Amino acid sequence: MEYLEFELPIKELHEQLKKCDLIGAENEIDVSETSAQIEKKLKKVKKEIYGNLSAWQRVQLSRHPSRPYTLDYIKAMTEDSFLELHGDRNVSDDKAMIGGLGKINDQSFMFVGTQKGYNTKTRQYRNFGMSNPEGYRKALRLMKSAEKFNIPIVTLIDTPGAFPGLEAEERGQGEAIARNIFEMMSLSVPIIVVIIGEGASGGALGIGVGDHVFMLENTWVLGHFSRIMFFHTMEKLGAQRGSSRSS
Repeated sequence: MEYLEFELPIKELHEQLKKCDLIGAENEIDVSETSAQIEKKLKKVKKEIYGNLSAWQRVQLSRHPSRPYTLDYIKAMTEDSFLELHGDRNVSDDKAMIGGLGKINDQSFMFVGTQKGYNTKTRQYRNFGMSNPEGYRKALRLMKSAEKFNIPIVTLIDTPGAFPGLEAEERGQGEAIARNIFEMMSLSVPIIVVIIGEGASGGALGIGVGDHVFMLENTWVLGHFSRIMFFHTMEKLGAQRGSSRSS
């Protein structure tokens, strides 16, 4: 397990606890009382540290290398039923954007989300969670398929932003994100958006329009993400009011 700088007191206590258990096993002595004292102190230190976090420390936790990523949550929710779907049917399959079908109990869902890597090799493979235009077009293709078969959509967001490379802009990064925002506002199936880490810039907005938006603890989004959600909510309320008047 990796630790942030402000988590070092927790690391020290974990090491003490591990060492205590090891000494007890090697020498066949009872260390339960000592272990209980360390665990009690560990619990107290965790409460002190995580109960008094600064804004920057919360941002650091949202980027914590030991934090679960999109596929971890999907596999935990769907167990063995998740079937990943690939490609935008135009350019390529963006590895930073994943999606597919899965079941929770007997209900099918279309899952879409940004995926980061666990080490240097997989981080490069996943482009550090920064999607290219084909990633957003893949996401839209899957969401349109979900609408066709009346399947609710769940999007999981953890990205530092859309990929800012020249080649991404040449392939229409801005248009792809704008198209997704526009299309998601008119999809007829329910969309649940969950911020599981970072929710930065257009990278989050491209799959971040939904009927219900949730944020896990120690996550963050940029201000314009909130504004888009506000306008989407107002638009839905206006549509509901208009339909009630016409009836």
